[in-house]
Amino acid sequence: MRPIRRRPLARRSAALVLSCTFASAALAALSVPAGANQINTGASGGAYDASFCPVLSQQLKLAQFDYRCVPSAGTRENMERVLADPRQLGYGQLDVFALASRQTNASAALVLVRQDDVRECLFAVTRNKDIANWGELAANAGRLRFILPPPNSGSVGTFQFLRSIDTDGLGKVNSITHAASAEEAIREALSADDTVSLFVEFADPEAEHFGLVGKLGGHIVPVIDRTILRQEVAGKKIYFAQETQVEEAQWTKSGKKVVTACTPLVVFTGAPDRVQGEQARKDHEDLIRTVSALQSGSLLPEESLFQRLFKRTKELSATGAEKMLEATEQAREKAKPYTEKAMDAAKEATEQAKQAAERAGEAAKPYYDKGKEAAQKAYEDAVRIAKELMDKSKSDAPKQ
Repeated sequence: MRPIRRRPLARRSAALVLSCTFASAALAALSVPAGANQINTGASGGAYDASFCPVLSQQLKLAQFDYRCVPSAGTRENMERVLADPRQLGYGQLDVFALASRQTNASAALVLVRQDDVRECLFAVTRNKDIANWGELAANAGRLRFILPPPNSGSVGTFQFLRSIDTDGLGKVNSITHAASAEEAIREALSADDTVSLFVEFADPEAEHFGLVGKLGGHIVPVIDRTILRQEVAGKKIYFAQETQVEEAQWTKSGKKVVTACTPLVVFTGAPDRVQGEQARKDHEDLIRTVSALQSGSLLPEESLFQRLFKRTKELSATGAEKMLEATEQAREKAKPYTEKAMDAAKEATEQAKQAAERAGEAAKPYYDKGKEAAQKAYEDAVRIAKELMDKSKSDAPKQ
């Protein structure tokens, strides 16, 4: 995660190791200095830590709440900390928050205080010219190689969430490897025609990841379909269809835009009924009301970058989204027969190989039986000859 100031915004780390369960509350509490008055962010110097959290902390001070920003590994660790101490606040990516809550049944212990002040968007990248939208990518997922950012990144959390809701598409991915960084994942994914990567970040065309895609001859594949847009958590939509700019305008052409799914940045805390002590519980309820009531504009960083992002992105109307979804569905259906044909061919080849092996076994059986009989006869002859020699040796031996 890079600071917002002085260079383009890059994706913050949002750690989510899906193969593990939540650490115990006691262990989570040991990972940072104890204290209820903290806002858990993300990587030190990243967007959440350096840009968003200081603004929220300042607003809370005006309301007589003294909360400090504390860096973390991302959404997953922030959830662990709040479970350990429900009075703390945490930032997170809504889709990653939703997946972790489902896996651990932690939703009842956590409260979403704010969402949708700003959104991060989903982008897939490839150099394969035959893959232009999510329908084509999902239909061919089983034969593509996915090169992803590090396992504890928010992008991987998003990828796992998408797999969980699309068993017939992304759920059939067989090849997944992780690069050391999002940049390396993009570089590796654009080195072959059968490779793809996926990353999540603010839709800033000046960010280095977008420039790298064009430089290496790849293209952005929007991550959007009807199933993705239907997802909810606690009655709140997880993804929104947005038109985002992914390429800067040039002298001779305007900046390229794509329509993709974007997920909100959220602020969460512990459920009031988990706070010990009547006064502490009342204070926590007051904190929740205060943070919920803050005006969105008062929580946004003043950096001109975010002002540019908001101008460059817009939520699609229902009509515009429907057209996009229909195009994705048509592409998926069009690719489906080829995918099914390939699967049928693979099954047929496997069955033919099995039958060939059986035939070879049957053909070899007579030779095996003959060989077995010959070996048995040779063994019996050897025993007979040895016995004859022993008997002869005894008869020739000098008598005492």
